[in-house]
Amino acid sequence: MDDSELVTAADVQLMQGLAQRVTAVRPDPVNSGASLGEPAWVWGKGHASEGESWLRRPWFSGDVLVAWGWACLPHRVRRSDGSVKDVTSPSLAYHAHPDHSELVEEVIDRYDGATVGIERTVVPSTADEFALERWVAHGYETDPAGLGDTGSWTQFNQRDLEGVERPVLPTDSDSAPLTRPGCRPRSRLTWWRHRTERWRHRRSCGSTRRTGPPNSSWPEHIPTTDGSGWAGRRCCTRCIWRRRPGPGT
Repeated sequence: MDDSELVTAADVQLMQGLAQRVTAVRPDPVNSGASLGEPAWVWGKGHASEGESWLRRPWFSGDVLVAWGWACLPHRVRRSDGSVKDVTSPSLAYHAHPDHSELVEEVIDRYDGATVGIERTVVPSTADEFALERWVAHGYETDPAGLGDTGSWTQFNQRDLEGVERPVLPTDSDSAPLTRPGCRPRSRLTWWRHRTERWRHRRSCGSTRRTGPPNSSWPEHIPTTDGSGWAGRRCCTRCIWRRRPGPGT
């Protein structure tokens, strides 16, 4: 986007801050590319190989980010088997605060200006009626191939926290053994302490930064901003454990 710059880790943190603020007020118009975790995930897995094709354009109200666009321009991807693939169609992730929805028009103009003469794609939220109208007005059409069970789309589900039962561990949880090939049985509590003492974690709302052991192949994660957008409440946490290769594996 003509006066834009390449996406940086600092940009990702600003994007996450906007996602927190908007989700706390009205989560349904937040498209999949602008959710709290998606910018960090995309950055973490691709900035080293694809970062030169990423352009961003932010919009501020004073010192506060209120909208942004992240364009992925045509580029070449080298796969793990050594082969290469040319990505010829640009794509866009973007986000605009509901109080500044008029900025969607500027996002579209910037995107169109950076991709003249190229077929391009964007995935807005169907709940954002204003944005959909503006994309259609600029000549964008629904891609039938992107719909249905074989398409590429996401679904937003929401559940009120009222009525959710308080989780309670079974009374024998500290003594129930966990077994794994090549390892002696451990209690759940002992196993958890072992893992957390060996590999330290610094947690923040929405993501986990892991300080791995020497020669760890895990990529660096982008930390999220503070939890002020959630009014200090932790609503949901997901932790994915990936087993590190060891002897005999």
